[in-house]
Amino acid sequence: MPLDAFPAPRRLTRRQALAWSAALCAPALAHAQGPGAADRPLRVILPLSAGSGADGAIRAIQASLSRALGQPVVIENLPGAGGITGTTQLVRAPKDGSVIGVVSNNHVVNPHVYPSAPFDAIEDITPITVIGATPFVLVAHPSVQARNARELIALAKARPGVLNYGSSGNGTILHLGAAMFVDQAQLDIKHIPYRGMGPLMNDILGGQVQLGVVAVAPAAAHIKSGSLRALGVTTAARVPSLPGVPTLAEQGLPRYELEGWIAAVAPAGVPPADVARLYHGFKAALAMPEARDALVAQGYEIKLTPPDASAAFFRSELARMGQVVKSASVKMD
Repeated sequence: MPLDAFPAPRRLTRRQALAWSAALCAPALAHAQGPGAADRPLRVILPLSAGSGADGAIRAIQASLSRALGQPVVIENLPGAGGITGTTQLVRAPKDGSVIGVVSNNHVVNPHVYPSAPFDAIEDITPITVIGATPFVLVAHPSVQARNARELIALAKARPGVLNYGSSGNGTILHLGAAMFVDQAQLDIKHIPYRGMGPLMNDILGGQVQLGVVAVAPAAAHIKSGSLRALGVTTAARVPSLPGVPTLAEQGLPRYELEGWIAAVAPAGVPPADVARLYHGFKAALAMPEARDALVAQGYEIKLTPPDASAAFFRSELARMGQVVKSASVKMD
């Protein structure tokens, strides 16, 4: 029968192609784990509270990661001490690829604010992949008489010690984000720590605290409604969801650049084959449109750096955050 007797193949959309690719990868990943591995759950330790940005992100891709790896994925929140409690459990976990963790910026901040932490942030983990990153934005309650960061700087200089900013807790990345702004602008603004993003956001909206650096995604609706005023984004370039909000670097702070990130890590000593399997599992999961779309909807840009590049990123961020903590005089008060 001539070839032209067969119907022409249907052209797949990019979304369909990604889904087919992920589906084809999943059996190979499951087979690579060996017989019976699909019956053994992958335990994911999250050293942050339920409802945090990292928690929402990993839960958004949980089902897809399970499909990609061919095994159940169980997420366990172990918050406390800025992430130290859960990470301590992670580094002591079996080194067989059955336990991983999802960490955030706090992992490389903690060594500088909690020097007595019972693990080494670099030597005691094996990076798998930097999953994604999300921008932050400096926001103010509408009662603050400033429409942008330049006006806020002028206001704070004219009224030293009067304004205050909140954070999600001492030593957290949101604390550092605001402290960086205060330090680089040379301002006198009081810090008020909260226990988590939720209480912080509630009190900025209520006017109990005037300023804060928060993630763009949960703040966007409040900015649009006018309940919060966006003064500047923290990234090097403007954020597509807030195109009219200039960066802090544009507004007189050229050294300012910060974004939140989440990464998958394993305990040190996990065999390279298991690290590779887990990395390719994340890649296959985020090739699935439902997982990718869910993560993007939460404000994340997909990164998926390979293990060696992720290890270099951790070392670079550890050094950079050390300079930030030192210059901004961040202390555990």
